[in-house]
Amino acid sequence: MTGGNGERPEVVSIRGVSVIRSGNRLLDDVDWHVLSGERWVLLGPNGSGKTTLVSVAATYLWPSRGTVSVLGATVGSVDVRELRRRIGIVSAALEVRIPPQLSAMEIVVAGATGATAPWWDRPSAGTRELAAERLELVGCADLRDRRFELLSSGERQRVQIARALMLAPRLLLLDEPAAGLDLGAREQLAVLLARLNADSKLEATVVVTHHVEEIAPGTTHAIVLRSGRVLAAGPVAETVTGPILTTAFGLPLRVERVGGRFVAQAVDG
Repeated sequence: MTGGNGERPEVVSIRGVSVIRSGNRLLDDVDWHVLSGERWVLLGPNGSGKTTLVSVAATYLWPSRGTVSVLGATVGSVDVRELRRRIGIVSAALEVRIPPQLSAMEIVVAGATGATAPWWDRPSAGTRELAAERLELVGCADLRDRRFELLSSGERQRVQIARALMLAPRLLLLDEPAAGLDLGAREQLAVLLARLNADSKLEATVVVTHHVEEIAPGTTHAIVLRSGRVLAAGPVAETVTGPILTTAFGLPLRVERVGGRFVAQAVDG
């Protein structure tokens, strides 16, 4: 596993973390360290603890055991509301809280205060200009006036990313952003994630997935979970491999890189 090297600060530091709910151990003694400049993918089968781990890193889920530090602050000793203003997050749990009748522009504008809707805020001209820039960045400038409920799944994900970028976060967490997307939308998202990976203003990014084909160019590190435990973590080329993913997913897999992207296939026989 990676750890502090005395040169780059830790953006996320998770030590000995377990999460137990209703007698079920969702995470079991997890150690994970994300350094400034790293771009992570979090892999594992359904039920392996991926969303639980990213929720801990986002400070929305408190562990049963262990310590969590994010952006240099130890969770439990700081006001997490202030800490969350430096963390951008995109998730299915957040999407269902967005009022469907809001326009894409209204949703992104609301992100300037960390809200899901501009209930009583009066955004400044500068805020609206920044929101327009964020929509342009994610390729949704022409959708600014369209209601959220009328957007495609891929468009909703990109609008959510634009919203998450409104606070100029230092840490960006994306929980299965490609879930439910068709091939075209998935590839559009991969291009966007590659651009974000190259953005030096973002100290670290973490993308959750269970498909290696969704790992965007520029991803530097990977952590693989199985049954709530860390199976492997480290540089992506050393971690996203046939033997490791064979163990994680419970069937023989061959992993290759084609044009800078990963492809996984079951091994026949």
